[in-house]
Amino acid sequence: MSFDGFPPFISAQLHYLVNHFPERIKVEQVLSGGKTYAGGLDRFTLLIPYCLDYIKWDIIYNAEFPLAPPDVIFGPEDEDFHPLHMTGSVGEGDLKFQNILSDWNHKDPTRLLALIQELRDQYVAYQKKRVGEVDDDRLKFEISTICSREGIEMQISSGAEKPEEVKFAVPLMDMNINKMVHGCPWRHPQKIYLQVIYPVGKKYASTPSPPRLKLMSTTEMRALFSIEDVKLPSWLDGMCMAEYLPHLEESLQKQVVEAVSLIDIRRRFIESLAPLFGRPLEADPVFCRKATFLASSGSFVFLVHLLISTQFPKQQPALMLQSSQHISPQGIPKKSPLLSEYPWSPRWETSQMAERIFDFLADESLNFKRFCSESQPQH
Repeated sequence: MSFDGFPPFISAQLHYLVNHFPERIKVEQVLSGGKTYAGGLDRFTLLIPYCLDYIKWDIIYNAEFPLAPPDVIFGPEDEDFHPLHMTGSVGEGDLKFQNILSDWNHKDPTRLLALIQELRDQYVAYQKKRVGEVDDDRLKFEISTICSREGIEMQISSGAEKPEEVKFAVPLMDMNINKMVHGCPWRHPQKIYLQVIYPVGKKYASTPSPPRLKLMSTTEMRALFSIEDVKLPSWLDGMCMAEYLPHLEESLQKQVVEAVSLIDIRRRFIESLAPLFGRPLEADPVFCRKATFLASSGSFVFLVHLLISTQFPKQQPALMLQSSQHISPQGIPKKSPLLSEYPWSPRWETSQMAERIFDFLADESLNFKRFCSESQPQH
């Protein structure tokens, strides 16, 4: 990410923040606050991951006075968040926060990261305190039974058009998924979360409605494992999170381990295509989700793109053919629609899967050649 236009000291702090923050942080709404100062940009909005969403904080430096730490403006929904006055007395977190500001050194690129991490830690405590003050017996019980779990975040939300509710983000499975994938390209730890949303009730109902549940994961995780394919266990009457989570985690752990093992099966499948098509021109070396081969039918030369699902071999690869000889009026090589209707069985050996695809393409290439020739402009 480029931060051209910022004074060097702000650019260095932003680079360090983006590259070392434990989760993916976003920078938006970059502006300059000075009318005469030619040094460039000095204010921006940070989108900071929290509770499976983002909180937006405006960071305002004064490029004309670099010795001063930046001002931080929190969102309108957090007008009661006052980091220096949360406990009523100066606590350890307050002292750390004050030290970061009083010892501000604009030449130190780590300063902004330290400031944002400390403020986020205090924000976690602020939201937990707010949720703990909600007059709802079931919520108080839930918090008491899961408070020992590491990494749980919670947030209370309400609006003019929706009832008050409390949202929990529960990290699942104490396993390092990054280390399970050979050659892993991920910069950030990959995690799966359970989002649990409780409507707030004033008294404990005899038959309270179950919370809304949703599995969520980091975006990059989809290359290995699709949480959309996971069926959540039923939430039984009277259940609490402390009862629900162990069964879910046990099931998820087995599915993630299986997803990692499927990488090798996809790799063997791609390798089994090589004796028929030759070495692939391109192939995904880590997750083995994509491969491209060069093929021909007589003098007609074309590319075969294979898109391989995480559900392989239950789900057959989608194929796309691309001509190397026919160009559309827009200057784009002619391509076929995705092809996924051809003979397939997940019980076949990978060599047989490759042979069936090769046989299918021997016929389909003729249809594709005809399509390319018929749609080609006549001169």
